[in-house]
Amino acid sequence: MNFLRMSELELTDKVVLIREDLNVPIKDGKVMSDARLQASLPTIEMALAKGAAVIVCSHLGRPSEGSFEDKYSLAPVADYLTEKLGDKIAKPVTLNNDYLEQAVNIEAKEVVLLENVRFNKGEKTNDASLSQRYADLCDVFVMDAFGTAHRAQASTEGVTKAMQKAGKTACAGPLLAAELDALSLALETPAQPMLAIVGGSKVSTKLEVLHSLAEVCSQIIVGGGIANTFLAAKGYSVGSSLYEADLVDSAREIMSKTQILLPEYVVTADKNAIDFADFNGSLQQAKASIKAVSDIGADDMILDIAEASAEQLAEAIKQAKTILWNGPVGVFEVDAFGTGTQIIAKAVKASAGFSIAGGGDTLAAIDKYQVADGVSYMSTGGGAFLEFVEGKTLPAVAALQIVAER
Repeated sequence: MNFLRMSELELTDKVVLIREDLNVPIKDGKVMSDARLQASLPTIEMALAKGAAVIVCSHLGRPSEGSFEDKYSLAPVADYLTEKLGDKIAKPVTLNNDYLEQAVNIEAKEVVLLENVRFNKGEKTNDASLSQRYADLCDVFVMDAFGTAHRAQASTEGVTKAMQKAGKTACAGPLLAAELDALSLALETPAQPMLAIVGGSKVSTKLEVLHSLAEVCSQIIVGGGIANTFLAAKGYSVGSSLYEADLVDSAREIMSKTQILLPEYVVTADKNAIDFADFNGSLQQAKASIKAVSDIGADDMILDIAEASAEQLAEAIKQAKTILWNGPVGVFEVDAFGTGTQIIAKAVKASAGFSIAGGGDTLAAIDKYQVADGVSYMSTGGGAFLEFVEGKTLPAVAALQIVAER
């Protein structure tokens, strides 16, 4: 994949605008989870080390466009960056609210954080005049927010195009470049055999992903409600389990393209013991039973892969040279229904193959079972991760590729 990288550029005395994904949970003015901020720090630090004056922009939450809402202000993020950047910056990070009206005064070794771009009218609609205003702020634009690369918005695709039009430089930051490199390695030139693990509640949310993976994978392990639909497609009764009857034919079509690995034994609970208003809470008290998929009763709900079957699937994982993981295979938040996901997670860690994992639940499972050190790359992309796997064009990435070709 051809795109210009920030690491390749000379940035001394340049004003650099970096689009990061700083969309973090904030409560009472404090950052509650800093994973995305931690991921963004190396890019900011690299720009500073190269002698740049650094402007950072991001969205936060879903405010009403065109109006300020205090709960969506990036002020706590500015405080966080000041603390973490420490002596790498000449003075504390300032939050700028007036960047659409006047130039941002900044010098080398300084960092200015722009207030939430979603406060600006035209951000989500990719307004050309707003994109141009962003471009006017800088000499170099760095797109580093993979999580927003699938959105054609003013601070992602629009500013990249505006930079090109103005004859200025637009490039990918280290975080975005690493995401694209890892995904390209996994999907465009994967070492074979390639295996995918796809979990989740509904086939409908992963249908395009499954079709795309079926073209490149030797095997696909399916879990959660997705597995139930495939079990139904093979003629098994799934009792009261979540599945999508209207997608059984789609499941059969996918099975005709690649080998779908399904469990022989599963972990179930009686639907009558479950309070669906407090699903996970009631599962804490529910009795877990191991059953063959051929013995599922009318009131049974399949909630996990049983240990024996998970161990069989783990052997397939260990033989793969490329592994893509998106989604747990059971209700792993409840320990009685998390054994399957735990075994799968440990198998990914033990594999000598290249592994890439993405999706919030997947990353939560990786954290719970402490296998991060055995996963080759963990994507922070969410929706962008899925769209890349589906083979869709990511607008912000496409714009960077066009810039690189000129």
